[in-house]
This record gives sequence, C-alpha cells and structure tokens, in this order.
Amino acid sequence: MSLPLGNERRMSQVLNAQDLTRYYSVSRGAFKEAAILKAVDGASFTLERGKTLAVVGESGCGKSTLARLVTMIELPTSGGLNIAGHDIVGATSQTLRGLRPKVQIVFQNPYGSLNPRQKIGSILEEPLLVNTNMPKAERGEKARAMMSRVGLRPEHYERYPHMFSGGQRQRIAIARALMLDPEILVLDEPVSALDISIQAQVLNLLAKLQQQHNLAYLFISHDLSVVKHIADEVMVMYLGRVVEQGTRDSIFKKPQHPYTKALLSATPTPDPARKRERIVLKGELPSPLNPPAGCTFHPRCPIAFEKCGRENPNLVAHEQSLVACHAVNDPYPETKAA
Repeated sequence: MSLPLGNERRMSQVLNAQDLTRYYSVSRGAFKEAAILKAVDGASFTLERGKTLAVVGESGCGKSTLARLVTMIELPTSGGLNIAGHDIVGATSQTLRGLRPKVQIVFQNPYGSLNPRQKIGSILEEPLLVNTNMPKAERGEKARAMMSRVGLRPEHYERYPHMFSGGQRQRIAIARALMLDPEILVLDEPVSALDISIQAQVLNLLAKLQQQHNLAYLFISHDLSVVKHIADEVMVMYLGRVVEQGTRDSIFKKPQHPYTKALLSATPTPDPARKRERIVLKGELPSPLNPPAGCTFHPRCPIAFEKCGRENPNLVAHEQSLVACHAVNDPYPETKAA
C-alpha cells in the first residue's frame, strides 16, 4: 500500500513499486531443505521528480536490497516495479538496457567505488563510452562541465582518486552518476563515511543538483538527523517489511510505530535543553532466516499483545501516515487480547 496521490503527483512519478519482494534461497547443508530469506517483503512506494524518499532502518532491514532492485542490478521475485512507463518484471534485456541509464547509484564508500588506476576524466567519460556513441571530444567536454557543476576544478581531470579527500571523491562519484542524465538517483548511505562538516557540503550539493536536474532521489540511510534534512517522505523498514511510511513532518513530529519511535529516540539532538526519552529495545534483531511469527517486531516491542504474535499487520492509514501495527491501529488492544 502506498500513500494516496493526486493527479498532479501521478504525472510527476518516475517510479512506482507495488508489493515488491526479493527472496533468496539459502543453503543450510546437504541434508536440510534450503531456507528462504525474505530480504524485501511487500514494499510499495513511488518516486517523484524533484522529491526525495528516504528509506531508514537497522542493518539487515532490506535497504540495500531495495537499492539493487531499483537500480535493476537484481530483479524482483514478485510484485511490480514500473520505471519510466515500463514494468521491469518480465522485461526483455534490451528494455532493461535502455532503462538502466535512467537510474544511477552513488555508493557509501567513494574510494571503493572509483577505479584507482583510472584518471578522473576517464572515470567520468566511461558511462558515455559504454552507453552512447558520443565522440571523444564531446565526452571530454561533458565531463569537464560536470566537474564544474559538482565543485571540482579543471586540473582535477588528469588526477587519480587517491589524490583527493573523501568529500572530493564523493563529488566525483556524484558527477559520474549524473553523466547519463538520469531521472532517478539512488543514494546508498552517501555521506556516512564523511566528516560532519563535509557531510553538510555534500548534502547541500545534492539538494542543488536535485533542483537543477529535477531528479528523484531514493536516499538510503540509518542516520535520521541526515534524513530530516533532505527527505520529503520517509519509509521505515524492519526485517524486509515496511512498518511506517509518511511525509517527513508526520514521521518526525508524530511517529506512530513503536520501532520508528525507538529509532527517533536514539537520534542525537543539537539542542542541549531539549530532553528526549531514550527507548531501548529489548533483545536482539531476529535472524532474517528465521523471523518471528506474526509481526516480526513483536518480540522487541514494548506495547505488543497476544494478536501481534499471531497475525502479520498490514499497512493501514493512521493519522497522516501508513502504519503496520496492531497496537496502533486497534483502539482497544487489551480488550481484544482478553
């Protein structure tokens, strides 16, 4: 289920995902049946031009798998994923090849994503060399123009990645992602490896580029203070499932799901006078190979009741968000439990 959209928002959509799943078969030995790992289990969302959807959650919640699905590195197990009017499920290899330039990704580690043996000019020209018939002179001209757009100087064209700082390397990675004029940029923890002061510079650059190119961002992060700065909508995931989804203001001002409240309570605040009660979740994150029955969050939930261990809740509209929680959506859980 996704948030209701008006006609204007539908026209601005560049991606629509419905009940998206990605399952993996995991071997457990020669004499045991393979286990099914549900990395993404029924995610529905949209991406709009000029807007940012942030996906948050603990490690192992399915954020990076979702990024691989959107970038078409992997195909969904089931569900629908429509990009630029084409459903990639069942699409031909030729169709996928034509769609991939429309979706580009910026990885967490800027140094690990750049070839240390290539000069920056070659790194930026490579997407054009592989995907277009653009002449060499035009490729070089476009690469230099993109370098200027992300705040790099002309002399950087002939340098190698190890000669740059972390923030500069991430600018190079962003420039490379924009070389094919994509409509969607997937940002997988793009500032988590950078110093705080450099984070702000890169985030401001991303906001500027989004406005200039009318880009749709899928921003994956575990840092909610960064998400609050950049997101328009937020999707909270837990063990492969979406547990809460809504606008940035609805999530940060009035979170509904107990897991969302716990994540927000752990986010540092710059105001020392503002006190926030820390919610400490009990227990460890369950294994995705053997998730709990019913609501997968219920063993750690402070407001769980009997129904939570039996039935998996659906995303239901509550206040200004979509919430998957029996205790939130049931006004009298104690009565039902009795």
